Amino acid sequence: MNLILKVWRQKDARDKGRLETYEARNISEHMSFLEMLDVVNEQLVGEGVDPIHFDHDCREGICGTCSLVINGSPHGHQKATTTCQLHMRHFKDGETIYIEPFRAKAFPVIKDLVVDRSAFDRIMQAGGFVSVNTGGVPDANAIPIPKEDADKAMDAAACIGCGACVAACKNASAMLFVGAKVSQFAHLPQGKVEREKRARAMVSQMDSEGFGNCTNYYECEAVCPKEIKVEVIAKMNREYFRAATTKI
Repeated sequence: MNLILKVWRQKDARDKGRLETYEARNISEHMSFLEMLDVVNEQLVGEGVDPIHFDHDCREGICGTCSLVINGSPHGHQKATTTCQLHMRHFKDGETIYIEPFRAKAFPVIKDLVVDRSAFDRIMQAGGFVSVNTGGVPDANAIPIPKEDADKAMDAAACIGCGACVAACKNASAMLFVGAKVSQFAHLPQGKVEREKRARAMVSQMDSEGFGNCTNYYECEAVCPKEIKVEVIAKMNREYFRAATTKI
């Protein structure tokens, strides 16, 4: 199949950037989206043109770095799919595809389709962990946890921190991401010791990074490749309210 690509090219955060047009020729429908970009880059290098810069790592849908906006949707139009797991059979021969970076004040463009998402790292560093010194690690089965709580914790832990929720939100809100990380521990006994400190620190860091607030459009849930539910935002809000009314 042959495709027309409208790709965002930008030298750095200071460059204005623009869309440029490329042809993707002889693309197999069995290729992933990133493999298609690899083929295009081989063509560009052969023509002496600077290749398209994009981020990736595992190419197995578990790391979240393959963050592209494809035809206006983060990770493309396939539900519960990361860019690296999106295959070309979902596109039509001769189709024009628009490819852009995630756009948010807190995600400045590094080059082309690569953005700096270290704001998520700083939010995690603020409190996305359990640091209580408990001595020897007890057997996990020795701590009884209701199945409902365990399931909710596991569902929240599925978040890969890709940032699609931020890219889809009109306010560039990171509340689905932060809500998932707060909820992950809030449902488990190991995380409840530091629950107030964690909620305060992570929400405060999120605000300082310049992310917007949630206005309940649910776009974040719609584009999340791991199908994280907006109920984690409600859980985060309850945890934050608890922290705000609890003396630490």
